[in-house]
Amino acid sequence: MTKLEDLFGRCPYATTQKILSGKWALMLLHILNNETLRFNEIQRRMPEMTQTTLTRQLRSLEEYGLIERKVYAQIPPKVEYSMTDIGEEFAVVLRSIENFGNKYIEVTVPNS
Repeated sequence: MTKLEDLFGRCPYATTQKILSGKWALMLLHILNNETLRFNEIQRRMPEMTQTTLTRQLRSLEEYGLIERKVYAQIPPKVEYSMTDIGEEFAVVLRSIENFGNKYIEVTVPNS
């Protein structure tokens, strides 16, 4: 039997699942969609997430090439995060997820 990790890079579903495996991956991609933000700006939009978790999740998304981290040589240090070209391709998926989520809420959640 083929293991999920063996399918990474060969199966589009397994590859996408691996890339988005972090608990906050979708929300971070949503936040960075069409916007460049600094670390503290992202953290303010994700108040439930610890600094350590945010750092780990951003590094993961950067490692997979969906976001980029730009460091400016200044004092105090300035670091910005934005979507890469392949990350921008995910915008279509984000819109589909939003549409599905809204429809699901409409159909299944009382008093929505």
